[in-house]
Amino acid sequence: MADKKKRLTHVKGSGEATMVDVGDKAITRRKAVAEGFISLQPETLTLLRENKLKKGDAVQVARIAGIMAAKQTSALIPLCHPLMLSQVEVEITLDDEGARICSTVRCEGKTGVEMEALTACSVAALTLYDMCKAVDKSMVIHGIRLLRKEGGRSGVFEAGDR
Repeated sequence: MADKKKRLTHVKGSGEATMVDVGDKAITRRKAVAEGFISLQPETLTLLRENKLKKGDAVQVARIAGIMAAKQTSALIPLCHPLMLSQVEVEITLDDEGARICSTVRCEGKTGVEMEALTACSVAALTLYDMCKAVDKSMVIHGIRLLRKEGGRSGVFEAGDR
């Protein structure tokens, strides 16, 4: 595979954007894991831990928002294929700096679930932001990235440290 010329798969030779034809690809088990972070003030973290935000349980709402977003990825990102997801997990862990969001998405299909995992992290982080914005204007969403993908022709990808 090293001698294959790398190219953007969603761009035709003429430069037009296109949806990739996956019709001839084999159905395989697919999995993607992504992460993201939201930095929060210590006071905001206390409110989250003690479930004292006026809008309710922000961590649970963000988890559900991430799951729902993964299922809607093809409606949000124009050239993504709609996929029948078999599982979406969104874990949110609070530490001294803020919240770490980790999403895992699985399916059996002809194309990967990287975008679904990244979308789940992004929307979960945005939901935390929305739930906390009344008490913390300095939040920062950062570090959204793919950690691992499995399945398909390209096999396994594992992100290194950055």
